[in-house]
Amino acid sequence: MAQTQRWEYLTAPILVHAAKQILDNFGADGWELVQVSPGMNPENMVGYFKRPVSD
Repeated sequence: MAQTQRWEYLTAPILVHAAKQILDNFGADGWELVQVSPGMNPENMVGYFKRPVSD
């Protein structure tokens, strides 16, 4: 029987002026960006990330 992939999720602020560095750092830790939404002000966004959970 095949195992179902399990995921963990993270929500994090992304500053517009440092977006590449922030996204590169999360990517290096294995996080995949799923969605970006507007934040509380025009200089902030909210990133939604996921990565596989290892057993």
